[in-house]
Amino acid sequence: MPAAYLEAHRSGRLAENVRKSREWMKKCTLCPRLCTVNRLEGETGFCRTGSRAVVASHGPHFGEERPLVGRRGSGTIFFSHCNLYCIFCQNYDISHGGEGRPVSAETLADIMVLLQEQGCHNINFVTPSHVIAPILEALPLAIEKGLTVPLVYNTGGYDRTSALKLLDGIIDIYMPDFKFWDSEVSKRLSDASDYPERARNALKEMHRQVGDLVLDAGGVAQRGLLVRHLVMPEGLAGTSSVMHFLATEISRNTYVNVMSQYHPCGGAMGQRDLGRRITAAEFEEALEMARREGLHRLDERHRHWITLEP
Repeated sequence: MPAAYLEAHRSGRLAENVRKSREWMKKCTLCPRLCTVNRLEGETGFCRTGSRAVVASHGPHFGEERPLVGRRGSGTIFFSHCNLYCIFCQNYDISHGGEGRPVSAETLADIMVLLQEQGCHNINFVTPSHVIAPILEALPLAIEKGLTVPLVYNTGGYDRTSALKLLDGIIDIYMPDFKFWDSEVSKRLSDASDYPERARNALKEMHRQVGDLVLDAGGVAQRGLLVRHLVMPEGLAGTSSVMHFLATEISRNTYVNVMSQYHPCGGAMGQRDLGRRITAAEFEEALEMARREGLHRLDERHRHWITLEP
């Protein structure tokens, strides 16, 4: 299955979407924060990112979901900053601290091609919602240098559907989080009371574009939707409602990673409900919630290497 962006490049649609995304940057509304700053002139809004993407690190990654890792790893590019800034973020130095360096479109294209040359099965853009335009700008350059592997949009789920339409026919695999079901929880933990609604709409748009996850003969993802859900202490994530939504409004064939690795970081340290890891019972209950809704494509990777509290 050829990567979707190759046809978009041949048809000229990719070049048109590069142009559109740069226009949006002049009064930035690419994400739900709607900051309206001119990022092309160096102004920064909530994400603290100007015209260039800031890259914290890149390389083959073997800790991702099984369909992305395969035998040779997922080619991750970790972007600095974020449009959520969750107080418990496990990449706090990158998301909140901004650790990394701004890169040109040419450098970002070179990174993509390097990861492909290292044998990675895909290019995995981690936290890309605020850097859609720089990614699109770099992509034609990467294609001209020989890029052919699938692209993964690995997002926190706080995305505008109108911005996601710029990626239609370009992104092969969407991997969003669905973090919180309750707006009061999302306001407290991410200062985004509209997160649940935004995430629901974003997942519907992603699924419309790419459908259920499709694997090749070796079990490696080629196209489709893969959803992550981090189980949190005291039921803060609203797992039951999230699983019901995925089963009834997306697809019972949705590939879901119910994640057990929550641990207190950053602003979560010392808080009554956030200041502990989840228990084995909480995690097993979350898995049962997914199964009860008919979700049967559950990633098994993380439950084996995370040690839970009894």
